[in-house]
Amino acid sequence: MADKTLTRMDLADAVHNEVGLSRNDSADLVESVLTHISDSLVAGDTVKISSFGTFSVRDKAARVGRNPKTGEEVPIHPRRVLTFRPSHLMKDRVAAGNKS
Repeated sequence: MADKTLTRMDLADAVHNEVGLSRNDSADLVESVLTHISDSLVAGDTVKISSFGTFSVRDKAARVGRNPKTGEEVPIHPRRVLTFRPSHLMKDRVAAGNKS
């Protein structure tokens, strides 16, 4: 398993190298894209990125949970959760990476 984490700066550097924008413009572009994605998700929209995957927000209902240590019942409040479903191309690409 790789222990490298891809950061915003890594994305901005990739945009800088691939597109040729200045480092500041590349960082602004990455920030703008991430802001648009997060704003859409906050609004409850689904974000689909072709050949990558789909981000969506689900509403989870209230339910009763249980503390596994004590067995005590604990109410779990309703909440919104972010889900990601990778595309088949992404799944295949990740699976192919596991073989090497």
